[in-house]
Amino acid sequence: MHIEETRAYCLQKKGATEGFPFDGDTLVFKVMDKMFALMALERLPPQINLKCDPDRGVELRERYAGHIVAGYHMSKVHWNTVHLQAVPPHLVQNLIDHSYALVVAKLSKKSQAALAAMP
Repeated sequence: MHIEETRAYCLQKKGATEGFPFDGDTLVFKVMDKMFALMALERLPPQINLKCDPDRGVELRERYAGHIVAGYHMSKVHWNTVHLQAVPPHLVQNLIDHSYALVVAKLSKKSQAALAAMP
């Protein structure tokens, strides 16, 4: 996937927002003010950092060695860096879905209710 396709997919998520809280290069996607994805726009090859279940993360890193690695500048247990053009697009989308779901599941009940009430 290309950066613009990935960005559009992230923004399709209910309540998703984007911004540059760290610098002018790192695009961050949040749901209810919690990060679920980060992309360094100038990094080549293009890549995205996504939250991941620790056991699944280990499995993905083994299966896609060199293309899915421990999260760059993130918790190596809970985040993976995915090289966008080195893995199938459907897998990138699945991993974005997974990251988003993990973050939503950890939201407070009040935030989950607010998210559910969004159109």
